[in-house]
Amino acid sequence: MVGRLQRAGRWGFLRVEAAFNAAFGDRLNPLYHLGEITFFLFWIVAASGLYLYAFFKTGVTEAYTSVDRLTAQWWLGGIVRSLHRYASDAMVLTMVLHLLRHFCFDRHRGFRWFSWATGVALTWLVYASGINGFMLPWDRLAQFVTVGTAELLDRLPIFHGALVRNFIYASSVNDRLFSLLSFMHIGIPLVLLLLMWVHIQRVPKASTNPPRHIAAALISTLIVLALAYPIVSDRPADLTAAPQALRLDWFYLGVLPLMYAWSAGGAWLLLGSATLLLALLPWLPPRRAGTEGFRLTVHPGNHEIRARPGETVLEAGLRAGLAMPYECRNGGCGVCKGTVLYGRVEHGAVQKGVLRDDERAVGKALFCCATPVTDLELEYEPGAAAADLPGKMLEVTVARMQKAAEDVMILHLKLPEGSRMDFRAGQYFNVVLEDGARRAFSFATAPRGSDEIEMHVRLIPGGRFTPRVFTDLKEGERLRIEGPFGRFELREGDRPILFVAGATGFAPVKSLLEHAFEAGLKRRMVLYWGVRRRKDLYMAELPERWAREHPNFTFVPVLSEPQPSDQWTGRTGLVHEAILHDFPDLSGCEIYACGSVRMVETARPAFVAQGLHEDACFADAFFPAQSGTA
Repeated sequence: MVGRLQRAGRWGFLRVEAAFNAAFGDRLNPLYHLGEITFFLFWIVAASGLYLYAFFKTGVTEAYTSVDRLTAQWWLGGIVRSLHRYASDAMVLTMVLHLLRHFCFDRHRGFRWFSWATGVALTWLVYASGINGFMLPWDRLAQFVTVGTAELLDRLPIFHGALVRNFIYASSVNDRLFSLLSFMHIGIPLVLLLLMWVHIQRVPKASTNPPRHIAAALISTLIVLALAYPIVSDRPADLTAAPQALRLDWFYLGVLPLMYAWSAGGAWLLLGSATLLLALLPWLPPRRAGTEGFRLTVHPGNHEIRARPGETVLEAGLRAGLAMPYECRNGGCGVCKGTVLYGRVEHGAVQKGVLRDDERAVGKALFCCATPVTDLELEYEPGAAAADLPGKMLEVTVARMQKAAEDVMILHLKLPEGSRMDFRAGQYFNVVLEDGARRAFSFATAPRGSDEIEMHVRLIPGGRFTPRVFTDLKEGERLRIEGPFGRFELREGDRPILFVAGATGFAPVKSLLEHAFEAGLKRRMVLYWGVRRRKDLYMAELPERWAREHPNFTFVPVLSEPQPSDQWTGRTGLVHEAILHDFPDLSGCEIYACGSVRMVETARPAFVAQGLHEDACFADAFFPAQSGTA
């Protein structure tokens, strides 16, 4: 039953959020900022309440006249009073939506139980503070709320009907009542504020301020409501007559008519049952105890962190102090999109347009919604993720084109005069297509400060960009690129380095090796380049020359499907198997692997099983896009 309700709720939320994204954009979607908006509304209520309290008189006759006189200040007092009421109502709405969304998206179980439980307590405090506020003007509505609340509380054993007796006669109501009500209306919000602070302590990097555009829109909307439908007092309270026609605020006062329709006991049964159900939801239905979590290896920085059961990748990273990018934290903007290099995740409920099926198939994930189901190795881009948060954008010119193999083209891109792109060996950049889509390519040279960038393009049949390189692109044409991105770079140390390149995975390895040679690195380095046929070793003469010039470097080409026409006498089979054969013990090595995700996923466990420490295996898995997208 709970699961069906959650699925139905997710279905509804995702569609409403998609409509809001289309109307406002994902960054200004209010449904992604419900908690922050609730905090902001609290401050509006608090600030307006302080102004109102400055003019409020705590007395039987003074209470009504002071509020009525304040309301007559339409130019300020009336607006502030209306603003106070509408912001209180809006706070109930956003709080309930916030609670409902976390339930529907299953963000209330496991380690999140504390935030959920404090959220349930906050709901009670908000209602207590709001209902208390309706008592202060001492008009007919205040009379109804005060007497009704007293009757409801009298149903509790601790009062035994003592409260409502204070309102049988008008003479029983004195100034001390309003002093008490005023004290409560200050004290309850202070406790509420304290609990709101406690509530967010378990939420990594919790924000309490909505985007400024949302805040401005909220204030503007509340002011328009205050001007169009000002809140005014009813007639003065009269305990000798029962109030008749009242304009109830259904955000706060709905339980009182229910009490008179049923009974005080029936109302308490409903309130108690609902509260108990909400409090127990993190454990309903019961689930078996989870594991101790999963280990995450996060690039850049090669950080080792641990994710708790049910915790998203983003939550685990932020809790560990990593500067992972994010915006909505609800699967709607794509800012937190990263790459799962090794392992599996549960993607969670996200907007389809933000994480397409083809992206999932090649290892992309939204870290704000993805929860680990195995140990993971993953990569994110600090400070850059979505299309509207690019790296340095440049318009470059195709200076030279060289067809290195039947399906490999080498492009030399000339930077604009006076411009440069500061990158590190092993990083990559994006080619930006006309519609804003991006295709990633590694820098294929060491960062020498040159005004040219070398890139290796492998033909993806049916793709959008790579076929154009082989058929339509001409020297002198211009492309837009952005970057640099990535953390596939050499680590300091003295261990032997084994490079594993698959096909055009040679490009970032070429950048790393050229940088190592120029830096005078003396560590032993071995390059294993795996391809299918001899013709696929499109730059074999370059690593062969390196091997002649640098005594600490060895080149081992490996063919997986050699043909008789290749006249091949060298190594054959899978490239990682050649390494396993040559290095029975990998415990003292570092491995840098660059190639398809299948190659990396196959090779990494085999290397670890042969002694390689997991912290010494660095991967840059690339994902050939599916037909029609590359």
